[in-house]
Amino acid sequence: MGFSTHQHKQKLRSQKMARTFDVPVFYKSTVISTVKEVQKVMDPRKRDLRPAVLDYGPIRFKIARHFGFCFGVEQAVDIAYRAIEENKEKQIFLLSEMIHNQQVNEDLKARGVRFLRSTTGEQLIPFESLTPHDIVIIPAFGASLEVEQALQKKGVDVQQYDTTCPFVMKVWKRSAQIGQSGFTIVVHGKRYHEETRATFSRAKETSPVVVVRDLEEAQLLAEVIRGERDTDFFYQVFAGRYSEGFDPQKDLQSIGVVNQTTMLATETQAIVDLLRQAVEVRYGAESLHAHFADTSDTLCYATNENQSATRALIDDGGDLAIVVGGYNSSNTSHLVELCEEVMPTYFISHADEIASAMEISHFLYASGKRIQTRSWFPNKRPLDIVLTAGASCPDSLLEEILRKIVGWFPDARSDEDVLEGLKHNLLSLN
Repeated sequence: MGFSTHQHKQKLRSQKMARTFDVPVFYKSTVISTVKEVQKVMDPRKRDLRPAVLDYGPIRFKIARHFGFCFGVEQAVDIAYRAIEENKEKQIFLLSEMIHNQQVNEDLKARGVRFLRSTTGEQLIPFESLTPHDIVIIPAFGASLEVEQALQKKGVDVQQYDTTCPFVMKVWKRSAQIGQSGFTIVVHGKRYHEETRATFSRAKETSPVVVVRDLEEAQLLAEVIRGERDTDFFYQVFAGRYSEGFDPQKDLQSIGVVNQTTMLATETQAIVDLLRQAVEVRYGAESLHAHFADTSDTLCYATNENQSATRALIDDGGDLAIVVGGYNSSNTSHLVELCEEVMPTYFISHADEIASAMEISHFLYASGKRIQTRSWFPNKRPLDIVLTAGASCPDSLLEEILRKIVGWFPDARSDEDVLEGLKHNLLSLN
C-alpha cells in the first residue's frame, strides 16, 4: 500500500493548476524562474524528474525539477501581502514566522508586521494588548486550538487572513475522522515544531495522540504495541509527547499514522510499515483493518515531489551540492540530509554566506551550528554544482547564489546562451 494514492495526487495537482497566487515580483528571478517556466511547458504532468542543466562553460548548475515555493507557501505569501495592502491604517501581526525563511519574514517586518510569538512558542507580544480592530495573520503551519481560542477571546478574527497550508488542514481533517472512529493518532513529526503543535492540539480533541520523531522512536513504540515493553517504558521514552491520560495498554490497540507534512516521505512510509507490522503481529492479519487505519491520503504531494526530485538530482551526479533555505526549515533540512549522503553539501540561507571560492559559511543541521569552511570550491573544470532549495525559499535567493559564483568566471557563457541551450536540450529529450 503506497502512502500517497495516484488518484489523490492527481486531484491535488488539478486543484493547484486551477489556482494561481500573486507572489511579489521581487521574490522571482530572471534565470531560475525561467527554468521553472520552461520545465512546466516541457513537462506539464511533472513526470520527468531529471534536473535542468545550466551550462555556463567552466561551471554547470544542475537544478532540481521541483524546489522552492510550493502551493501552500505561495498561498501564504499571497495572503500576507494582501493583508498589508488592505489594512494600511491598522496594526498587523503575525502569530509567528509565516514560513521558515529569514528573508521573507524580515521583509514583512520591514513593512510593519510584528510577530506575536517565536517559532518555539515564546510570547513576544501579549495577546492582552490586542484589540478587535487588529489584524492577525495565521502562519502556513497553522495554529493550535488553544492559541486560536485566546485570540478569539480578544475579538480577533482568526479566519480573515489564515494562511494555513491546505495540506496541513487535510491532515487535521483525516486525524479527526479516524479519531472519531476510535483510532489513536500517531504523528510522525517534531513535537515542538509549529505544525506538529497545531496538529497535536486538534487531534487530541477526538482521540489520544503520541508523537514519534523518527524510525528509531517508531521501533520503540512498536515494541510497546507488540507487548514487549511495559507502560512505564512508554511513559519514560515518550514523556511530553503524548496527550493527557494516554494509556498505552488501551490506546495503542488501534492506531493511524499521520505526519508533519515537511518530514521525509520515505521515513513516514517506513514508520507506517513498521507500526502496521507490529499491529499485525499483536492482533493478526485478519483483524488488521480494525486496528490500523489507512491514512494514505495525508501526505503532502509537494513535499514528496521535492524529495523525489532531489533524489533524481543526486542520481544525475554532481561535485558538490548547495541547498538553500531557512536554518529552522524542516523540509529544507531533509533535502540536505539526502544530498550529504553522497556529496559535499553546503546548507546556506543566502548568497552573502559565500565569501569567496576560498570560504563559505554554512549550517550543520545535525549539530545546529553555523561554521566556516575553507577551500570548499573544487578546482575541477567544468564543475557540476547541484542546486536546490526548500519549499519556503524564493527563486531570487537561488539566482543571487548562481550569479555570485558565475561572476568568478569572466569567460562564462551569457544567461541568454545558457537558457537557449537548456531549451534545446529539453526539446531534444522530449
